[in-house]
Amino acid sequence: MKLHILIADDNPADASGLEAELIQAGAQATVVADGEKALEMILDGLVDAIVLESVLPSLGGKELVQRIFAEYPSFPVLVRTRYSSLEDAFEYARMGVLSYSVKDDDVTGFARKVMDAASGIAYEDQTDKITEQTNHSFSDFITRNAEMESLFRTAIERVAKATSTVLITGESGTGKELLARAIHHYSPRSQNPLVAVNCAALPENLIESELFGHEKGSFTGAGARRIGRFELANHGAFFLDEVGDLSLVVQTKLLRVLQERTIERVGGNESIKVDVRVIAATHRNLKQLVNDGVFREDLFYRLSVIHLHLPPLRERPEDIAGLAQYFVQRYRQEMGREEMMITPRAMNALRQYSWQGNIRELENVIERAVVLAPHNRIDLEDLPSEFHRFKPQSEDSLSLRDAKAHFEHDFILQALQQNQGNVSVTADQLRIARKNLQEKIKRYEIDVESLRGAKS
Repeated sequence: MKLHILIADDNPADASGLEAELIQAGAQATVVADGEKALEMILDGLVDAIVLESVLPSLGGKELVQRIFAEYPSFPVLVRTRYSSLEDAFEYARMGVLSYSVKDDDVTGFARKVMDAASGIAYEDQTDKITEQTNHSFSDFITRNAEMESLFRTAIERVAKATSTVLITGESGTGKELLARAIHHYSPRSQNPLVAVNCAALPENLIESELFGHEKGSFTGAGARRIGRFELANHGAFFLDEVGDLSLVVQTKLLRVLQERTIERVGGNESIKVDVRVIAATHRNLKQLVNDGVFREDLFYRLSVIHLHLPPLRERPEDIAGLAQYFVQRYRQEMGREEMMITPRAMNALRQYSWQGNIRELENVIERAVVLAPHNRIDLEDLPSEFHRFKPQSEDSLSLRDAKAHFEHDFILQALQQNQGNVSVTADQLRIARKNLQEKIKRYEIDVESLRGAKS
């Protein structure tokens, strides 16, 4: 059975060259001019891979990718565009596409890459190289929320390139440190270290030594000179997590560092110049702490030159499904499990839950479910007991999506029974790609081996 490659491109001249190369390589190639038609063919299971232009009528490239992965998280997607940019390359890598190329690249070599991707053969591509060179995970910034997209774009395009102090606020588990690391990663200081310290985790009597260092003999137990975190971060960045937990004494010393760019080690009298960009974060309301007299007002203004606020997960429920699916893929790969899916019942519960622990809590729930789920799907019963109250009032009342899934399961099972478990013959009969049929067999947990040799 020939591999069927879909090319989504509204420029016939650009598409024809690749189409010819794919046909020459032994594939069936179909060209469509808009994203909606491309999505329809993929959802109908008619193709093995897609090559898309980033700019498409009716449905843009990124939205098309999101909608494909919502149904088929492992579907081979490659981007080939005339409108290339480094930002787009990173964004598509974050979303999970296999390749991002410009149309001026070798079309013959690209066609071979497409064939390998459609066949499931691993290869090193341009996007992988970008990700390896940057040593940064973009997948953790999965979002469909307009506020989050705007915030992340501002942080990367503007904030990262400045030297101003940044204050990141938000509830615990919203990704404050992840955003801080992204800002440093895209900054001119990225070749130098980002040193992080959690102010709430350090004992009061040690925090000055941790931040500024100490001289030998400066206090009991100080048997040698210690270099503090600020010095270690010189020419790089210093991430102060939970800065709202600092004592007034340490706040005063931190203010001096921000004003004069010098530090003094505990027990020393030498002023040491440091060139450090400070990024601070807290889950607490610093303005309220200022009003309560436990946080210095002048330090608050020094820290919040640029203020970025991460909204809690419950205020962006449109992100729950994408994040949950991302964590499923991440942990099932780490644990060596086969492809897993989240059932509609379980996803409904995840969407209704309040998520007081935000993304960190969601990650923990999914990791637990991947470990404990006995099958290759996560159902409502595989989630902690507090999710069970979201069970539908009537299990017999199915949504249209559920009804379609039940019909598809029964239809595929009947076809496989008629063909005695022969997947290739069944795929031809159903007129879908063999790979797509295999994915549906896994999704519906159909035991093909038990059908082999059975009489219809």
